[in-house]
Amino acid sequence: MVSKFVLPGILLALTLAFGLWLSLAGKPYNSLLFNVHKLIALAAVVVVGVLVYREFRAAPPATLVVALLVLAGICVIALFATGAIMSIGTGNYQLILTIHRIALVLLPIALIGMGYFLTKGKVV
Repeated sequence: MVSKFVLPGILLALTLAFGLWLSLAGKPYNSLLFNVHKLIALAAVVVVGVLVYREFRAAPPATLVVALLVLAGICVIALFATGAIMSIGTGNYQLILTIHRIALVLLPIALIGMGYFLTKGKVV
């Protein structure tokens, strides 16, 4: 049985890979890499959103799961916003990059924790 977490994991890995590639390519950002990075990230958000919605419909979530969902949502908003700000080149680049990196670390932690508590530690 294929886990329901495989596709979101692959999309996250691809988003990270294209983001790293984009970063290493330097500024000005390659528009093709940038757009692929954004579209894969958007696809990951949609896929995770559908999975979380289905799990929440099946059973009422615990408070901790809701808190992790809120953290994940804040991270996603921060990632999209800081990515957009970095691409247009306004603001304090180092501060925006730091926020982007912090959100990048917190997002998988929140998602993995949410996945664990939604499945109650079962292998799915």
